[in-house]
Order: sequence, then structure tokens, then C-alpha cells
Amino acid sequence: MAAKIRLKRIGRKKQAAYRIVVVDESKARDTRVVDDLGSFNPRTDELLLDEARALEWLQKGAQPTDTARTLLSKRGVMARFAQEKQGPKAASPASASEPEPSEPSESAASASASASA
Repeated sequence: MAAKIRLKRIGRKKQAAYRIVVVDESKARDTRVVDDLGSFNPRTDELLLDEARALEWLQKGAQPTDTARTLLSKRGVMARFAQEKQGPKAASPASASEPEPSEPSESAASASASASA
């Protein structure tokens, strides 16, 4: 099942509000939901969201619609998802190679001393 995170319209005529839901991608807008993640009221710009469950669904492969992506970005869920997807940062190339000694080694110092004598 390909899952989508999208908005489901609720409310009366001319007073729309939306639920942020996870549904099967091939189903209609107001179909039966798999999971309810929160709600959004555009008239008051109120956004209630279960961020942990939204992040869990993104990790499972659910694709948000453009509007759902915008709402998830407002709460920082998309940024956290991108950060977790990146994983731990790769080591820098300088730290991957052998560190250069800060002081010359004793053998190098004695070799340069005997060469100058």
C-alpha cells in the first residue's frame, strides 16, 4: 500500500477545516483513513499535529501532498526527517587521514642533526 499524508475536509459549508490524515494513495479525498495525525483550521491558522507519528509515517515511506508538506514544514517535521535521513555526518577528509604530528619525531630530529654535522 502506497500511503499519502493529505488533508481531509471537515466542517460546514463555507467554514472548512481539515484533518491531516494518512490514506491509501489511490483513494478519494474523504475516504476512510489509516491514521489521523492532526488538524488544521485555515480560518484561525491553528495547527494541531502529532509530530512523532507524522515522522514515523514519513520514515515508513508515506509521501505528503504539497499542502501537507507545507504544514509539516511549519512544525519542523520535514527538517527533522531530512536530518534523520542524512544520518550521522560523514567524517571530514582531514580526520580520515593520519593526523600530522605537531612536533617532529625524535628520529627525524636526530637525522636532521646528523645531516647538518
